[in-house]
Amino acid sequence: MLEPKVWQLTAGSAVLGLVLAAGAVALAGPWDSGQRKAERDWAAAQGGTGGAHHDGKRVRTPAPAPSAARVLAELGVSAESLSAPADLPGDLTTTLGPLLESPDLGPEPAASVVDVATGEQLYGQRADRLMAPASTIKIATAVAALSALGPDHRIPTTVVTADGGKGDDDKPAGTYGDRPPGSDAGDGADGKGEDPTEITLVGGGDATLDRAGLRSLAADTARALRDRGVHRVTLRFDVSLYSGPREHPIGPNDNIAPVTALMAGQGRLDGSAADSFGGPAPRSGDPAGDAADIFADLLRERGLRTSGQPAAGKAPQDADRLAVTYSRPVSTLVERMLTNSDNDIAESLVRQTAIEAGRPASFAGAQQAVQAELKKLKLPVDGVLLRDGSGLNRHDRLTGGLLTALLARAADPGRPELRPVLTGLPVAGFSGTLQGRYTDADATTGSGLIRAKTGTLTGVNALAGTVVGPGGRLLAFAFLAQDAPAPDTAQRALDHLSAELAS
Repeated sequence: MLEPKVWQLTAGSAVLGLVLAAGAVALAGPWDSGQRKAERDWAAAQGGTGGAHHDGKRVRTPAPAPSAARVLAELGVSAESLSAPADLPGDLTTTLGPLLESPDLGPEPAASVVDVATGEQLYGQRADRLMAPASTIKIATAVAALSALGPDHRIPTTVVTADGGKGDDDKPAGTYGDRPPGSDAGDGADGKGEDPTEITLVGGGDATLDRAGLRSLAADTARALRDRGVHRVTLRFDVSLYSGPREHPIGPNDNIAPVTALMAGQGRLDGSAADSFGGPAPRSGDPAGDAADIFADLLRERGLRTSGQPAAGKAPQDADRLAVTYSRPVSTLVERMLTNSDNDIAESLVRQTAIEAGRPASFAGAQQAVQAELKKLKLPVDGVLLRDGSGLNRHDRLTGGLLTALLARAADPGRPELRPVLTGLPVAGFSGTLQGRYTDADATTGSGLIRAKTGTLTGVNALAGTVVGPGGRLLAFAFLAQDAPAPDTAQRALDHLSAELAS
């Protein structure tokens, strides 16, 4: 599958939308959901992401390739034209103004269109008004995570044991939900000849951890224990990395699992985790405990006996690491989050940003960390409310001007680490949450050329992304609507607005 290179996006060349559209033609169909229509997990299946190679061996600082001018020349676009005024289809006030007044967008929608190369706002209507962003807030989540963590950062899930292979009986097991400390009633707990060695599965906040990752971790753990002569264990699991409420303010919901530092398959109960993530699904009320149960089963498959049911407890401070598995790079997680509008990944990434900043990994700590990171990037965050990373919180507030500033910053040649924000945006009519859109006659001109993040809550519809306009100029746009009468008609109106920028 073709993926855009960093230099293609940085230059804002006309090839951007066409290359991405060609690469997306073979994608599987969309999920049907209330919060999002997510495609099958093609983004996570790719090894390289964001135009950079991630081999996991060392952290590298990405840099723009020097070949943009040559590529532009092949397209008939000179590099010098990037600093020239954008060649737009007439007066945007005349073009977009009447469309923005559509009753399908509610009483006072907001709009912002920016020339990415110059940062000039080409069109603005209530661009500084704070509005509910729904899932377009994930653009802010992505920028903050990539800036704070770097594109090559990976999230660990580890297994540890106390020095000497024994647990510390003086440390309380703690509780998680209704799960009690373990007893000696588990498989293989015959109590003969060997006291169990306590091991702890420590959640690092990887919202993409699945059975395959746990299987690899179990194999490495069993090997390390056999090397120590250990054949029987008591398993605990540690979710102390996160603090504060684990339930999202919307309460139990098929669009998001309880936010914990340990989960497998995003706590999905309908089998969708075995296929791909994305779209709503019934969720476990105890994803951490379920992940520990899966891990215990995998240990038993490898010949280890377990004593009792896994119980929650904090790992000893002097613990030795037995094994570790890592998530894919943050660049991949960002792309997958944006393409599929994945709420679980979004909440994980804002907590990773908080941890990096030394703040509590909670809803409140994440809000503070993300806002501080965006402020470092000199983005307009005054008055912004980032109550979560996913946009499910109806009290989130940001502006269309901030969304276009975020997209422009992601295309900045001096910020190549942010490029996955652009490569992760769904392609109009082809991938992710835009797979089934841009089909109306007045929007088809945007199909394959527009990349954008959708946002949908009851009465809230948003669209923010990029498009290569006439003359090969990369434009960033954001349209936000509140109190829209119906989601389908609002989405069509947003598609039409953005398609005008490509015509």
